[in-house]
Amino acid sequence: MIATFHDLAGASVFITGGGNGIGAALTDGFLAQGAKVAFVGRSDATAFVDEMEAKHGNRPLFLQCDITDTTALQAAIATAADQHGPLKALVNNAANDARHDASQITPQQWDDLQAVNLKAYFFACQKAAEVMRPQGAIINFTSISYMFGAPDMIAYTTANAGIMGMTRSLAREWGKRGIRFNAIAPGWVFTEKQENLWATPESKAAFLARQCLPQPIMPDDMVGPVLFLASQASAMMTGQTMVVDAGVVGTG
Repeated sequence: MIATFHDLAGASVFITGGGNGIGAALTDGFLAQGAKVAFVGRSDATAFVDEMEAKHGNRPLFLQCDITDTTALQAAIATAADQHGPLKALVNNAANDARHDASQITPQQWDDLQAVNLKAYFFACQKAAEVMRPQGAIINFTSISYMFGAPDMIAYTTANAGIMGMTRSLAREWGKRGIRFNAIAPGWVFTEKQENLWATPESKAAFLARQCLPQPIMPDDMVGPVLFLASQASAMMTGQTMVVDAGVVGTG
């Protein structure tokens, strides 16, 4: 059972990639708190929006958008603020963890992956800070993959490390505006995409063996931590990374 964060009721929340995987779980979780959720995604999410409205009586605002189009992304954030009020929280969730051989990746592939995994995060932060109310929160998804140097995904792990540096710098630069910046670093979350593209029985078993808690991490496991970071329950927490990985890496 997820705790109730009373300050999120009626709050304006914007999520990138909020129509599938972890993002869909987050949209569902914020709606359950009574928040007004807007989200972007590349694919049509009308069926999901209808499902959420039927479940919560609270229809999220879907704005179809490729987050690598900075103008469109920032316009979507402005539209969300116009319709739902100044943002209480931004969740940068959308990412592309494509696998590749480091010796074979091309400059164009590198640029394309950084555009999704790092550039879009910054420009979402930039616009959200402009339309965010005092005591707002920005949560940037990174990953433990950069912490242990995961192979075969160098563009993704490089962006993940950059997200943490960006989060810390913006926490210090824009803290005077009353905006908090934190990152959340999941372990391997078994979304439908992961199951279809990367997970095999052998790779899953090997990874679960690295965890202190042996059960698979699912998208819903990200909801409570993100709600906490978005709410005033974490009011004096900024510039930090919250690791949610069932105990693979150590921090502190």
